[in-house]
Amino acid sequence: METPQQKFLKLLARDYPTTAAATQEIINLQAILKLPKPTEHFMSDLHGEYEAFTHILSNASGVIREKVDRVLEDSLSAQERAEFATLIYYPAQKLAQLKPAQKNLDEFYRQTLYRLIDVCRMMSSKYTRSYVRKRLPQGFSYIIDELLHAHFEDHDKDLYYGRILSAIIDNGRADAFITAMCELIRRLAVHKLHIVGDIFDRGSRPDIILDELMAHHAVDIQWGNHDVEWMGAAAGSAVCIASVIHVSLSYNNLETLEDGYGLNLRPLALFAEEVYKDTDVSAFWPKLVNDGGYSAEDLARVARMHKAIAIILCKLECQVVRRNPDFQMLDRALLEKMNFVTQTVEVDGKVYRMRDCDFPTVDPEHPSKLTAGEQEVMDKLCQSFTESERLARHVRFLYANGSVYKIENGNLLFHGAIPFDEDGCLARITMDGNDYRGRAFMDYCERMARQGYFAPQGSEARRKGQDFLWYLWCGRRSPIFGRYKMANFEHFFLDEEESYAERKDPYYDWVENDDTVVAESAVLRIFEDFGLDPAHGHIVNGHVPVKAKNGEKPVKAGGRLIVIDGGFCKAYHKRTGIAGYTLVFSSRGLSLRSHGSFETTQKAIRENADILSTVNVFETSERRVYVEDTDEGGRLQDQIEDLQKLVAAYADGTLKEQE
Repeated sequence: METPQQKFLKLLARDYPTTAAATQEIINLQAILKLPKPTEHFMSDLHGEYEAFTHILSNASGVIREKVDRVLEDSLSAQERAEFATLIYYPAQKLAQLKPAQKNLDEFYRQTLYRLIDVCRMMSSKYTRSYVRKRLPQGFSYIIDELLHAHFEDHDKDLYYGRILSAIIDNGRADAFITAMCELIRRLAVHKLHIVGDIFDRGSRPDIILDELMAHHAVDIQWGNHDVEWMGAAAGSAVCIASVIHVSLSYNNLETLEDGYGLNLRPLALFAEEVYKDTDVSAFWPKLVNDGGYSAEDLARVARMHKAIAIILCKLECQVVRRNPDFQMLDRALLEKMNFVTQTVEVDGKVYRMRDCDFPTVDPEHPSKLTAGEQEVMDKLCQSFTESERLARHVRFLYANGSVYKIENGNLLFHGAIPFDEDGCLARITMDGNDYRGRAFMDYCERMARQGYFAPQGSEARRKGQDFLWYLWCGRRSPIFGRYKMANFEHFFLDEEESYAERKDPYYDWVENDDTVVAESAVLRIFEDFGLDPAHGHIVNGHVPVKAKNGEKPVKAGGRLIVIDGGFCKAYHKRTGIAGYTLVFSSRGLSLRSHGSFETTQKAIRENADILSTVNVFETSERRVYVEDTDEGGRLQDQIEDLQKLVAAYADGTLKEQE
């Protein structure tokens, strides 16, 4: 009877039917192991700011401009290099601007292509030819491969290039070829992209960001709380749908809902106009107004919709916390804790007077029960969310490429917090009669998040999973939320700012402690729980903006914790003093790039206005990091060992070569 090892080698022999084929692949893999480690980029908290994100993705956080300067500094001025870099970021748009100004278009094409080839050759130098070939744009792969790997000891460079480029230009393919070269340069600049949470929120078009990510060659996502809120909405969770709409209306951001995903808000609008037309909606006026010349009546209409969905959200949250006692959040069923006679409510042990008790749909005897009109609105909204094909496609991408946390190349990536107790130990969380801590709790959270979308429709498992997606969005001890409460109710109905405070999980008190020894010891407890190497590991965290303008540092706990939320969202720019971070992990070490603000894509193309990025190298490797030092290197080494066993099986006659 064949052993599992023999069965595996037989399967492997289908791909490598001879000793020569197997040994050739061993040599190829061993060569890859000796290449420098490819560059990883880490970004977080994009919050729907698609223009700034798209630009940073196109310029590889400034890496492409650095390469352009290095290759072309002797032949082009700084202004010309800025223009050339913009061409790489936005080839179609920039070509349309540049071509009409050319006296000799063929010569412009020729010079541009020469320069693109030189930049591309440099960008491809740290990869194998096989790796580059797999990323060549379709239609030009053979020509680009020839141009990048020509041996000029056998050819006159100008003559060889000239003939190929002349053929491209003469056949009217110059624009397409330039676009293909620019695309390849952008692909080679970043080997892998990690998004550490919160693609969604107040920014106008997170859907465009997701389109960009889906087109990227290598990306993974660690879910943020805004992401799981939308995942729950796409799954059909009524409370997540109400929450998503509440956030969008808070910032008058209807683009994501209506233009991005084709969601029908008309049932809510009609309901609000009928039921809330004479109520006080001053507390529900949009915080931010998108450009568009909205009238006062337009904004009042949004405010009425906002109040209508806010009351529905409060009711649904009461229902969720009551049917899920494990969430330990009964104190957040605030609508049920109101005294409608005295118009007061108890929050965190203190009684407050309500600013607004004008609730036409709330029955004091059954405050959390939806009216027939509210139920009809939610039924139609649920249908709209679950039937949105584009939303379903994006959310399935989030599930396929996302997770609660990720460990790669010695780094632990997650958005929020590992729940801690006040004494600095990993908190014990009880769910379904079982106790979880640290990594075990994160794994449980991921299982429940997937259950909320993939369990059979109408099943109890799916309902529990959908409730858990809401819990991950804003629940106490949620590792993605990292706070004890989300103070929506307080902001809606109370005047006292003290009630708005959203106390953070003790995780932050420990890992961001000013005493480096205390912070490092807390991080090391996490390292031990997740099996990380304390000599080389890091935690890469998002979620809480770093107030750089106040002197706050993103690198904490003696360099073991890196917080990369630098405030992509325009609303945070005044608080942080910057407009986002990118963490770059290359073969030389770790560096953090802080980005300046970005105005518009049109200005970037028209004026070559790049984002100003400042590079802070905070950890360099004692020796250059190679592929063999990475997780991918470990996988390649396993493949080599398997192939060596196959070669041995051919040698001792266990397997027969197939010619």
